[in-house]
Amino acid sequence: MEPINLADYEARAGTILSKDAWDYFRSGAHDERTRDWNQSAFAEYEIHPRVLIDVERRDLSTTMFGHPVSTPILVAPMAFQGLACAEGELATVRAAGRAGTIMVLSTLSNTDVEDVVAAASGPVFFQLYVYRDRAATRELVQRAEAAGCSALVLTVDAPLIGTRERDVRNRFHLPNALQIRNMLAKGALPTDVPASGLSAYFASLIDPSLSWSDLAWLASITTLPIIIKGILRPDDAIRAADHGAAGIVVSNHGGRQLDGAPATIDVLASIVEVVGDRLPILMDGGIRRGTDVLTALALGASGVLIGRPVLWGLGVSGEDGAAHVLELLSTELSLAMALSGCVGVSDITPDLVRRRR
Repeated sequence: MEPINLADYEARAGTILSKDAWDYFRSGAHDERTRDWNQSAFAEYEIHPRVLIDVERRDLSTTMFGHPVSTPILVAPMAFQGLACAEGELATVRAAGRAGTIMVLSTLSNTDVEDVVAAASGPVFFQLYVYRDRAATRELVQRAEAAGCSALVLTVDAPLIGTRERDVRNRFHLPNALQIRNMLAKGALPTDVPASGLSAYFASLIDPSLSWSDLAWLASITTLPIIIKGILRPDDAIRAADHGAAGIVVSNHGGRQLDGAPATIDVLASIVEVVGDRLPILMDGGIRRGTDVLTALALGASGVLIGRPVLWGLGVSGEDGAAHVLELLSTELSLAMALSGCVGVSDITPDLVRRRR
């Protein structure tokens, strides 16, 4: 039977993917508390529906950073999608196009940014890590812009990579057939290290001294809008707005960085309260149902990003699987809107959701 929800895709992917790939994709940092909280926290919110509203026709379309999209569900940046299926990021960007939404391409992709944008039928944003070598960073930013990417998504919650113990035990590295195509020092991850090859590779290249003062430098080398991903505190959200960010992503990196960081849905409203009138706010982490999307939008998100479920879809049936994951989630959102009295995304307002007592 074809999967009928995202959990079905996860279960099936677990029987198909290699152990290294499965562990890499599902892992969280240390005890994986934050990873699990991201998902379980949604159960703490109630939806209080409106009734006797004509919901025969619903419209999920909205605008993201000036780009019209068919759904407020975007594809999050995820590394090494070639571990999930042979076409990797090419399959994902085609699936995003079929869904009428935006893909955020990871710096750590197995496919050249130029090839991904060429295969796209919708906007592609580029997720950026800043290297110790600033000249190399400039080159990468200019490369992404020249390729046709529409925005930069700067990840700020990874000055060092979190310890993912599944990867440590597996001594995670890429198969010989897969390379890192957009990062400095293209090629494979090291295999001659006692722990995760990704950790060693990351620590050698990424700049842990990155600070707020560097945002002006980044803005000076690109004309692309800069979205800051990895915000969990209202004061940092204010700093992002003050430093000219075009938007922010409330994110804890899927629970893969600091274990013990809060679930993103639990801090979303406090961040919206202080900067929601200044810039668009996206969020990611733990979204598995259309009601989760509705909850996030009601709490003030302009849209959401999903990651792991897309990988499960890729692992099960490539582009078609990833497209079906996005379709399932949008269909569930449409139903949740109908059942809560919402005709359009703008009708998903804060009064729909309350924290359980």
